[in-house]
Amino acid sequence: MQLIYVILYDKIIFMARRIVIILLCLIITISYVYPALPSPSPEINSFKPIRKGDRVLILAPHPDDETIGCAGIIQEAVRVGADIHVAYLTNGDHNQAAFIVYEKRLTLKKGEFIHMGEVRRKEAIKAMKLLGLNEKNLIFLGYPDFGTFAMFNRYWQSSKPFKTLLTRISSVPYKENLSFGAPYKGESILNDLKSVLLTCKPNKIFVSHPADTNVDHKALYLFLQIALSDLHKELPWPKIYPYLIHCVGWPLPRHYHPELPLPAPRQFLDSRIQWLQYKLSQEQLHKKYQAVLCYKSQTESSAFYLLSFARKNELFGDYPDIELKKQDALTDKALSFSSPSNMFTDSAVGVLGDVGDSIEGKGRVAYSLIDDALLIRIDKTKKMNRRFSIMLYLFGYSNKTPFGEMPKIRIVTKHNRFRVFAGRKMIKPEGISLELKEKELILKVPLKILGEPDFILTSVKTYSGVLPVDAISFRKINIQ
Repeated sequence: MQLIYVILYDKIIFMARRIVIILLCLIITISYVYPALPSPSPEINSFKPIRKGDRVLILAPHPDDETIGCAGIIQEAVRVGADIHVAYLTNGDHNQAAFIVYEKRLTLKKGEFIHMGEVRRKEAIKAMKLLGLNEKNLIFLGYPDFGTFAMFNRYWQSSKPFKTLLTRISSVPYKENLSFGAPYKGESILNDLKSVLLTCKPNKIFVSHPADTNVDHKALYLFLQIALSDLHKELPWPKIYPYLIHCVGWPLPRHYHPELPLPAPRQFLDSRIQWLQYKLSQEQLHKKYQAVLCYKSQTESSAFYLLSFARKNELFGDYPDIELKKQDALTDKALSFSSPSNMFTDSAVGVLGDVGDSIEGKGRVAYSLIDDALLIRIDKTKKMNRRFSIMLYLFGYSNKTPFGEMPKIRIVTKHNRFRVFAGRKMIKPEGISLELKEKELILKVPLKILGEPDFILTSVKTYSGVLPVDAISFRKINIQ
């Protein structure tokens, strides 16, 4: 009888695993085949040629991002003899859905996650070799996949390091990596990134986009801004070319279409991003296709998505900085939210000091400096009811204070009330005020609470009840 129970138990476990795998595959398929209209293709300026004397640094949040976003650039840099390096923030070890499809088994063990990170590292080496780069040109840091934004926001100085949710790892576990044993703290990433910058001394940097929906992609862009600011006396500010990977409903159509261009996402067409494109030769495009396929652990579950980036061109573009001067009243000039159907992207059409047209049915956010305080005005859209709320990130930078000591402020509003967090702790600072009107919300945050910053990295998400409605990606506000 006991043997029968054992057999039945094994069968139940087997069927449960099969069901989980099928459900995960369906989720992946639905998420990557999200229906949306094809993007229009306005004229995009061409990327300036890479020269032999250039020093190029590709910053990739995960192994495969460098290939998806920059395989053409990598090949061109190799062709002209430029100095080029690729640095990986994480080993991509927490893509559990892809792991299940690739390994055909379900596991939550610590060693299996590390194994997945090692698999992706080997895939990156293979892909870069195909594109002409030696392993000595690759730098693996090995920080936690899906954890680096939390580190940027909440894990600095004497606090306990970040721990991954499933494995409870709190330091870099890869012996081959530059950062082996480094605790999962913001200082670790910042110091390693500065070390990479000082070693490579790049004049051109390609990095993940601040409007990318993946949190590691946002985090790498933010860490880069801080690292370059810390090194402004030692390293001339390089040209920065953000590349976009994760964006709802883009690119379409899915799968491999080498005959098609890669257009800017339609939700960014009214933004102030000055897009640039690098046009790939037929040989470069074919090698990019082959390099994507080197990531077998990812393509077995999502080849139709990854290969959709193997097109005739690659896209790069960043937002301009917002320049703020002290003034007496709020201006009507504003940034525009993206459309509600693409809530994690940014369609800013104007900045303070430059008139921007509003878009019908979309909210707006405006920034202003009054009485040594930052004012943020957020207009409600027609779809937002009285349960309108926001989440606001404010990360100040000062060249007089180490960034680890600067306040990392997050403000969460609910109706006409708000809570303020500094890192992981809720605080009750004086001077912050909220005014909720019928059509807008106004927050006032004294610069003192932000550490008297030289600039602020800020992002806003809006909610109607518990449902996210819209967002503006991270922008840099310079305080004059």
